[in-house]
Amino acid sequence: MRQAVVASGQVSGWRATLSGLCASLVGIGLARFAYTPLIPALIDGGWFSPSQAAYLGAANLAGYLAGALLAGRMALLAPPPTVLRTMMALASVSFFACAFPLSFTWFFLWRFASGLAGGVLMVLAAPAVLPHIPPSRRGLAGGVIFTGVGLGIAASGTLVPLLLRAGLPSAWCGLGALGLLLTAVAWSGWPGERAKPSIEPAAGRCRLRPGLALGAVLAEYALVAVGLVPHMVFLVDFVARGLGRGIDAGAGYWVLFGLSATVGPVMAGSLADRIGFGPALRLALAAQATAVALLAIPSGTAGLVVSSIVIGASVPGAVPLVLGRVHELAPDHDQARRAAWSLATIAFALGQAGAAYGFSFVFARTGGYDLLFQLAAGALALALAIDLAVLMRRRDAST
Repeated sequence: MRQAVVASGQVSGWRATLSGLCASLVGIGLARFAYTPLIPALIDGGWFSPSQAAYLGAANLAGYLAGALLAGRMALLAPPPTVLRTMMALASVSFFACAFPLSFTWFFLWRFASGLAGGVLMVLAAPAVLPHIPPSRRGLAGGVIFTGVGLGIAASGTLVPLLLRAGLPSAWCGLGALGLLLTAVAWSGWPGERAKPSIEPAAGRCRLRPGLALGAVLAEYALVAVGLVPHMVFLVDFVARGLGRGIDAGAGYWVLFGLSATVGPVMAGSLADRIGFGPALRLALAAQATAVALLAIPSGTAGLVVSSIVIGASVPGAVPLVLGRVHELAPDHDQARRAAWSLATIAFALGQAGAAYGFSFVFARTGGYDLLFQLAAGALALALAIDLAVLMRRRDAST
């Protein structure tokens, strides 16, 4: 892999990719998904009521949207490596801050801060690395970077319960220590420290106008966020209470979900390197719509297993596919690609936050799960239909 210049010397492509993996692991894998298994302990320990714990989860999503919106501005005010290091440190410090139950407001601000860090890292980390990777390896590199998300999901079902044995403060501090360790590992691996910025600040303020194909991908990514939410929020409860199999069975499917997430990005990226990002994205959308629909109909244990594996792999696996597709469709310079990826991240954040509140409202009104998975499958099918329609239009225009 091509070499990239940083402050400490030469950094290879694999070293930069490792830094990207650490960033996604800290900013998304831990800062977002490690909170889920902490919720029962926060409630049982009397730190917060169930409704407060839910709002604290929403604070992270709100912060993520804010980070996605502000990332481009931050990259103009400071070199991207500096911003990335600062955001990884902020996410790590937020864990230590949450070890002290001072007030709901204190927790809300730090959960918001951790989400903001995650949004910035999602926008800036991969674009900082991928230009220094040969085009034939970018799918794989993107997959490795976003494996950090899957590792965080897997850790949420394994590491967090172990840390909780020592109590809630120790669990938060353990997560903070892990975050600081990963920040240190990534510290000297970011490319471009000495390199002159590829654009002038004025160019960074120009507005990107997505064409039909890129605009369609942004809409599809928002719909993907909608389609994945029921699994991320309701899978354990669906198995445990909806199917009456108990919490242990629900936790087992969550672990399966997390293990699949660790390999999903690499598999998706490798597939894209072989057949192209467009075809790989269409295959992924078809697989996701089918897997979600399996939970909307009686499909037994086999359907549960398949659905958990496919959607578990898709939660982080969709990211390198969309990132690669955005890079293909955006103008061929770094600032335009960064702006396009920022828009994609914002679209996903909006779809995710809207779906989380929307599905919660539907669930509260209906008390059932079938409609949730039906709506999610419909969103994914719509995303596939949009992609196919644009593909056919482009083919017609070229003939």
